[in-house]
Amino acid sequence: MTQPVGKAKRAHHIETIGYMVGTARVRLCPPYIPARTFGATYVTDTQAYEPPKVWTWNKESGGRFASINRPIAGPTHEKELPVGRHPLQLYSLATPNGVKVTVMLEELLALGHTGAEYDAWLIRIDGNQFGSGFVAVNPNSKIPALMDRSGPKPIRVFESGSILIYLAEKFGALLPTGGQERAECLSWLFWQMGSAPYLGGGFGHFYAYAPTKIEYAIDRFAMEVKRQMDVLNRRLAESEYLAGTQYTIADMAVWPWYGALAKGLLYEAGEFLQVAEYKNVQRWTDAIAERPAVKRGRMVNRISGDPASQLRERHEASDFDTKTQDKVAAAG
Repeated sequence: MTQPVGKAKRAHHIETIGYMVGTARVRLCPPYIPARTFGATYVTDTQAYEPPKVWTWNKESGGRFASINRPIAGPTHEKELPVGRHPLQLYSLATPNGVKVTVMLEELLALGHTGAEYDAWLIRIDGNQFGSGFVAVNPNSKIPALMDRSGPKPIRVFESGSILIYLAEKFGALLPTGGQERAECLSWLFWQMGSAPYLGGGFGHFYAYAPTKIEYAIDRFAMEVKRQMDVLNRRLAESEYLAGTQYTIADMAVWPWYGALAKGLLYEAGEFLQVAEYKNVQRWTDAIAERPAVKRGRMVNRISGDPASQLRERHEASDFDTKTQDKVAAAG
């Protein structure tokens, strides 16, 4: 058992490591080691942390993304974005948020909406998101970001949920037009937008990416993620899809996060969270994964995994057959 940490300095203090938990900064790392450590540091005893009256940016806070995290917005360098020939220009990466939009675009094309043809440009999360061109499309410097050039004046759309609604309304598809199913669709869409930060920025960060393993933080967010999975499981016990009988943008928003979690693909945390026990989520996840448009959408802007599943950029439908990384490598 980890002993509570008081304000007094411990006699056997080894090292002091600071980290943010919510709005409080703690210095704590009990001997708590999840499955993946990603080079984390372990400290068995330390002192409590008293926050200063004014927080200052500590560039050495650590963590997997420490080199690009900063408390200010705006571009760090000049870099224009490429523009292809299609009406829709997507700038993204195949994270769960990026997959939402590429799945949506592929579903629209599968329904016959030729106006949904798109160019998908790769934006790596290594500082490229702070280029001037990308910041002009998304001032929040997060993928995905969309430019609609189908009209006389380009329209920018950012935030994945906003992009899903924009495309659904533009093409009149995959969003119920009224009644209970529309209300359910939008409710579950915004449920995902509000819940996923606890999964990614909360549980995923402290379980997989933080420089120290903090028992309180991991337990706090593991509890919340399991509660969220139970929320989904109960809904899917009574409904084929989240909005009802129809597959909608709500499913597209939730599936890349919680479907991947259900299959143990996020943070290698499947066993830790016992995700197999959520049988209704498993059923729903498997059904969506079999959709041809979903299979294609998952490939776009992907930079990891099986080379045959990676289509770094997508400009034509034929790219799925000719430009995956295995074929690019074979061609030299």
